[in-house]
Amino acid sequence: MKLRVVELLLVTTLPAMVLAERGLPSLGLVLATLGAGTLAGGSAHAFNQVLERDIDAVMHRTRRRPLARAVVSPYRAFAFAAVLLAASVAIMLAWVNPLAAALTIAANLFYVLVYTMLLKRRTSQNIVWGGVAGCVPTLIGWAAVTGSLDWPPVLLFLIVFFWTPPHYWPLAMRYREDYARAGVPMLPVVASARTVALQILLYSWAMVATTFVLWPVASLGWIFGLASALTGVWFLVEAHRLYRQARRAPDGAGLSAMRLFHGSITYLTVVFAAVMADVLILG
Repeated sequence: MKLRVVELLLVTTLPAMVLAERGLPSLGLVLATLGAGTLAGGSAHAFNQVLERDIDAVMHRTRRRPLARAVVSPYRAFAFAAVLLAASVAIMLAWVNPLAAALTIAANLFYVLVYTMLLKRRTSQNIVWGGVAGCVPTLIGWAAVTGSLDWPPVLLFLIVFFWTPPHYWPLAMRYREDYARAGVPMLPVVASARTVALQILLYSWAMVATTFVLWPVASLGWIFGLASALTGVWFLVEAHRLYRQARRAPDGAGLSAMRLFHGSITYLTVVFAAVMADVLILG
């Protein structure tokens, strides 16, 4: 189920719910939404491992996954993933609302059908568009509370969308040889380190700019403004640092790409925690 990845999805769901409520939603609604989200995310990742077991088996980073080691059969894993998805949708329909359930299904199917089956093995921009599925929890969180959508969750969606390449491409730079061995055309496999670092930098600027648009649109206060400014400056400094390294070493030798990868997790957590803190403290 890749629960460590699912954890990041929940980090974006709860603040969206708090922002929509302008306070704490009911505990039952929170538990139902996060529980269903966990099952849906785990389902998508299980489906992914069924479809990518051949890739996982030849990559050092993934070769110990259950299907790559043939510990679990593809048929049982597929059934497990299907049950998780069905349970997730049932919870959403019973205790949340139809819009949240529809978004949950859409995110799951987009990750499996569009990203895993269509994009990942065919284009170097796979993670950009495939990452859309990871942005949908912001919409689900808002929809769970309001039963509708609005501009604030769209901007939260865009923050995660622009965040995904600066988060994932440094990891792909670190494991470039793994992806090349598996025949997956991740951007660091088909482009120079300088090109990848430049795109990371551009997406980083777009991500930070979007947080500043969210500030007035969502009527947030100084807590979010201060947090987004400090973390934004820090992240841009790190992204520029990686780009300078890549300009000096276009072959990617000696890059500290994983520093930005780990930093991106901190950035997303702080920004979304600041949304929640701003609403709960300042109202």
